[in-house]
Amino acid sequence: MLDYLITSKTRLKLLIKFFSNPKNQGHLRGLADEFGESTNAIRKELNNLSEAGLLMKVADKNKIDYQANINHPLFSNLQDIIRKYLGLDKLLAAVLERMGKVYQVALVGDYARGIDSGNIEVEITGFDLDEDYLESISEKLKTIINKKVVFRIEQQITDPEALLIYQIPD
Repeated sequence: MLDYLITSKTRLKLLIKFFSNPKNQGHLRGLADEFGESTNAIRKELNNLSEAGLLMKVADKNKIDYQANINHPLFSNLQDIIRKYLGLDKLLAAVLERMGKVYQVALVGDYARGIDSGNIEVEITGFDLDEDYLESISEKLKTIINKKVVFRIEQQITDPEALLIYQIPD
């Protein structure tokens, strides 16, 4: 549905890249390669988003890296919209519903890096977790959010690029 509001596919890819995980950053040529787009299309959208204050430019030697401006007043709203567009709210609700004692839920792989590939990898830590339930909700989620979801139960989240989407309150 968001693709009807944001008609530029390049802009939508950039918003997903930077607002799904605020740690994500990228430079012009790297983003063009990652998205399979021309540098001119990427440059135009990076300039638009930077002028709006949504992205920050960080000079790094002879290249400019871009990342989400977490101090922008709309940052949290855009992040919520992007995460709902990706179906992360439904995914998290399904995991927490009957999974057991969940300590952490983290995205790893493409979606942690802000790439909307259609394959969501999720790592879960906790105690007495129901692995059979994970298999059943994986298929259910595929029909709800139109993305393949792969769950893994881990002792701890160790991926440095992991995006923590839930942590049990202390």
